[in-house]
Amino acid sequence: MYRMRLWSVRHARGLNQLYRALETVLAMLQPLLRRLGPGDPLPILPGHVSPGRFERVLRAGAFAVTAELAPPDSADPEEVYARARIFDGYVDAINATDGSGANCHMSSMGVCSLLTRVGYAPIMQISCRDRNRIGIQGDILGASAMGVCNVLCLTGDGVQAGDHPQAKPVFDLDSVSLLSLARTLRDEQRFQSGRKLSKAPRVFLGAAENPSALPHEWRAMRLIKKIEAGAQFIQTQYCYDMPLLRSFLQKLEELGAANRIFLLIGVGPLRSAKAAEWMRQNVPGIHIPDALITRLRGAADPAREGRNICIELIQEVHAMKGVHGVHVMAYRQEESVAEVIDKSGVLAGRVPWYPGRDRQDPAQSNTADTNTADRVAS
Repeated sequence: MYRMRLWSVRHARGLNQLYRALETVLAMLQPLLRRLGPGDPLPILPGHVSPGRFERVLRAGAFAVTAELAPPDSADPEEVYARARIFDGYVDAINATDGSGANCHMSSMGVCSLLTRVGYAPIMQISCRDRNRIGIQGDILGASAMGVCNVLCLTGDGVQAGDHPQAKPVFDLDSVSLLSLARTLRDEQRFQSGRKLSKAPRVFLGAAENPSALPHEWRAMRLIKKIEAGAQFIQTQYCYDMPLLRSFLQKLEELGAANRIFLLIGVGPLRSAKAAEWMRQNVPGIHIPDALITRLRGAADPAREGRNICIELIQEVHAMKGVHGVHVMAYRQEESVAEVIDKSGVLAGRVPWYPGRDRQDPAQSNTADTNTADRVAS
């Protein structure tokens, strides 16, 4: 210790000069660091509400792709990054679920804060099950400060469905009142109590819908309530019944809502006929036609056939009027997302931004950088 102190005294002048030089450089870099900080990753374009890439892709008219990241049962950030890297180059945004199925995992905010550190575009899901309006408003402000630009507002599953059935549910809000609350924070720059914010959260607001749930004729009207409350994009539950989906889209158009929302249809690969039957019987609002189950049951490789079905559904959805993208839910099959998106052809050569994309060898890059939507989003 004495020798260290002696060395520092002898070299005090040189250390002071080095510190002053570094201080000057850091001061020069400060404006750049502020621009590149997680809170403001990109400038907000005219007509946009957030600085996020996901909103840019949708408003530029590209067919968007999102996918779900299952949060780990861990405090290791590398587990989050490993799960996100699976989607590199194939999705425009990554949903971080919030206690899906009322089961406990790493929080949606925690996952999103990690993803924004390296530049991913996360969609933070907020369930009304676990927090009241005080906690939720604070979470929205904190998430926006960390660079989260997209929020999906959900009512949430009941605690009896999960691994902590003894937990006390909150449900101070539902999805519609949560949307209204989030819009008030953003557009009126105040808490629900009326207290003003010094800076509003700049977030793109979304909600969920289930075109397959009963009663079918009410689903479009239910969606309109969410639009009026503040929803700007919708991600649906799994849609395997295409005639039912077309009927839903037609009803939306008849009600004048088709041009008021960005609609992403939920799809996902089925692993087997048994898995499809279990989903049909146990997941509320999921309808899987008998023809698809029969096809899976007769396949030599059911998992492969399930991916083929998913590819066909994506292609069919892509051709539908009023659809702006797909939301791929591949629980425990996340590695299949790249294959089904690639083979579906819906990206049309576009490579969604991911950390490191623009540092790749130009000889290996495709037409992504010449695509208008991709240029706007980067």
